[in-house]
Amino acid sequence: MALEPAETVEDKAPAAPQKPLRADAQRNRDRLVEVAAAAFAQNGVDASLEEIARQAGVGIGTLYRHFPTREHLVEVVYRREVEGLCQAADELALHHPPDVALEQWMQRFVDYIATKRGLSTSLRILLTTNSTLFSDMSGRVTLALRRLVEAAVADGSIRSDVDASDVLHALGGIYSAPDTKDWRDRSRRLVKLLMDGLRFGAKGS
Repeated sequence: MALEPAETVEDKAPAAPQKPLRADAQRNRDRLVEVAAAAFAQNGVDASLEEIARQAGVGIGTLYRHFPTREHLVEVVYRREVEGLCQAADELALHHPPDVALEQWMQRFVDYIATKRGLSTSLRILLTTNSTLFSDMSGRVTLALRRLVEAAVADGSIRSDVDASDVLHALGGIYSAPDTKDWRDRSRRLVKLLMDGLRFGAKGS
């Protein structure tokens, strides 16, 4: 019977933590992600990496040092969009009445969908290599929406029979709409129509 290869000290040792980036390197990385998010939303996942680097004010070598593959950049952009969407829910709830916070968050959701549509090809590739990425991220979005919906129901500013899952399904219809030039403007109008329906018959209206 063949013996298993002996484990070395290196095999057992935990991976060394990554050193934090220098301030200038972190700024470059953040700028690349910001520019890439806008480029992917506008031009899809085939947006030029060279152009992204140029607009971020760095060389293509700097981009590849931070993001060795296009899919690596796509994953970071996707995580950034989800994190920004979830943070927006808390910030809007802090500064606006519940129904206004919900409406503004749903308008922000349109921008998130635009980026996600632009990333769709690479996201499908990532789905086969990172099985937890989408469940983790979608779960966070669902919880953020639920907090906003429940606050608006409790406040009486939207109907009491509204469920967050119904609102999410309605927003999902925006994602599947044809990708026309006026898609974003049309989607924003649909959010306003959706809010009119949520407010109709509310005890606080």
